[in-house]
Amino acid sequence: MEDAHRQWQRFRRAIAGERLPLAVVDLDALEVNVDVLLGPVARAGKTLRIATKSLRTPALYRAITARGGAAVRGLMTYDAAETAWLASDAGGGFDDLLLAYPTTQRADVEDLVRVNLAGKRASVIVDSADHLDALEGAAAALGAEGRVIPVIIDVDVSFRPVPIPGARDRVHLGVRRSPLRDADDVLTMHAEILRRPHLRFEGVMGYEAQIAGLPDRSLAERAFKRASAFDVARTRSQIARALAARGATPTIFNGGGSGSVHSSSKEDALTEVTAGSGFVCSHLFSGYRDLPLTPAAFFALQVTRVPRAGIVTCHGGGFIASGPAGEDRSPIPVLPDGLALLALEGAGEVQTPLEVPFAVTLRPGDPVFFRHAKAGELAEHVTEYLFIRGERVVERARTYRGFGKCFLG
Repeated sequence: MEDAHRQWQRFRRAIAGERLPLAVVDLDALEVNVDVLLGPVARAGKTLRIATKSLRTPALYRAITARGGAAVRGLMTYDAAETAWLASDAGGGFDDLLLAYPTTQRADVEDLVRVNLAGKRASVIVDSADHLDALEGAAAALGAEGRVIPVIIDVDVSFRPVPIPGARDRVHLGVRRSPLRDADDVLTMHAEILRRPHLRFEGVMGYEAQIAGLPDRSLAERAFKRASAFDVARTRSQIARALAARGATPTIFNGGGSGSVHSSSKEDALTEVTAGSGFVCSHLFSGYRDLPLTPAAFFALQVTRVPRAGIVTCHGGGFIASGPAGEDRSPIPVLPDGLALLALEGAGEVQTPLEVPFAVTLRPGDPVFFRHAKAGELAEHVTEYLFIRGERVVERARTYRGFGKCFLG
């Protein structure tokens, strides 16, 4: 791994003369991460789908696809308007899109219908009759003919190991997504799809967030992930067998995330695995034993003041990640090495003071590089990423914000 001081100097030279704050992506590190994430997927004969929520930069999708070749297949989007824009020429003309979050808004479902009528494939997640009715109604209103809207049945594969005493439910360890939980639920939803003449059953998604999003630093975490992975694999296998028995083998059976590519790639039921944050390795993805990822995305702030020896103050920097409030949602200063946030101030909206070790000298105007907790959310704070190769900026890649887009905003 590159020495931290040498990396700081390399980045410093690359961005000399640029206005701060800014964000960079180290292309050499990105390509290492593509290889790490794609390895188990490709060896298993599956394909990898890019999660746009974790990157929000079309140039990054192209860079990952160029590195991975045919083993990288399509995008997993998070918003209907985003999906339609990415399918357009202005958004890059992508033609294999899977919207991972359901919607019933009229504008959303009409966007999805139009994308498919234009010859692109925009699949959409569903888990209720309400979702199906909205899509069917929009397709009929827009004059679609035949089963033009591909739909993906979303299944909750959270870990639910034991009953709750005195309740009909079970302990739920995972995110709250679909109400569908087993093969029978999927078969019922499949029958509902067939009743609607404009919809086409495309496949299934079962995302194991409780595995993909949980580091495995402790014995307890590793034991939990093993038990949950076994349960997830069994559920997805049962669903695949039940659909095959009905003559409805999924074209797409999607699962996985950056933190679970190794376990999910081994499942026969899955046709593809999704990854996103791991490509740039935001700091929440530093605690995975089986993922030797390299930090690739950083943001830089300028030092503006030196309040006293051992303290510098940077301008801006309060890029706090979503999720349960805690220290792990704050950005962390990484270059130069040894810097630390002040407990009483943290990362602030207009200033971020830092403790500086004795061996490090920083003056006003010097850049400090940070890692964000969540990969995609960094893109909401900048209009472009500077792609760095060695000591040179080789591309200025606009983020969604740089294109004037604010999805889910």
